[in-house]
Amino acid sequence: MIDKESVLEIANEDIEISLLLEAIYQKYGYDFRNYSREHIKRRIKHRLVLSNIDSISQMQYRVLYDSHFFRTLLRDFSINVTEMFRDPSFYRAIREDVIPVLKTYPFIKIWHAGCSTGEEVYSMAILLKEEGLYDKAQIYATDFNKNVLKKAKEGIYSIDNIRKCQSNYFEAGGGYSFSDYYISKYNSVIFHKYLKEKVIFADHNLVTDGVFGEMNMIICRNVLIYFNNELQNHVIKLFYDSLCYGGFLGLGSKESIRFTNYYDKYEPYVREENIFRKKFGD
Repeated sequence: MIDKESVLEIANEDIEISLLLEAIYQKYGYDFRNYSREHIKRRIKHRLVLSNIDSISQMQYRVLYDSHFFRTLLRDFSINVTEMFRDPSFYRAIREDVIPVLKTYPFIKIWHAGCSTGEEVYSMAILLKEEGLYDKAQIYATDFNKNVLKKAKEGIYSIDNIRKCQSNYFEAGGGYSFSDYYISKYNSVIFHKYLKEKVIFADHNLVTDGVFGEMNMIICRNVLIYFNNELQNHVIKLFYDSLCYGGFLGLGSKESIRFTNYYDKYEPYVREENIFRKKFGD
């Protein structure tokens, strides 16, 4: 049983976190107030230990008066877990079930929201190239973290990580040599420039920025799980407003639109892969 002193300590900690997030929003315009509190709390405590700071209140002071420290904390809050052809069955479903529909359009626009360091963006570029759609596509890759956007735009990755993803590529339906898509040098690889020709990397914050339309497909995987219900609802509405009728929305395997106000405005398209389609005429 939790004693009264522990309850008060937890309550004070929650107040400190709320004040810290409010300070970040007021000073820098980044809004983490509706992120999952447990995720934010873990990242704050991690930074407390690394920076040898005694309390969240002291961290708030550092954030307000030390912009360099804020940038460090911002990187902590950013979700950057990704890999090439992550969850291969998702990309196979895109290849087999979504691409045939997209091929009927004269031009397609795809938005990778929360693109992180870009591996999934290049995965999509490769898939479109193999399916003969790349030349009539425009891919928008966005994230609020300028550091990861820079890495995504460079397209340079550890060769060990890329080699581990070769099996993902084949499981996703790839039929060529994966190494054809990049150049190896020392311990790194760089993807060929033609995979960037149809990609626009841009700063966009799902929490505070507006509609990104008219998209034929939006991919936002394993981002919503870090948001509370209110923010999830906001983002799903943003996606709805950014999609053309009949447009596709691809989410992560642990994410859902069921508890949002827009659940009935989408239809499950590939249910097991969390791919939805915006209903016509709603």
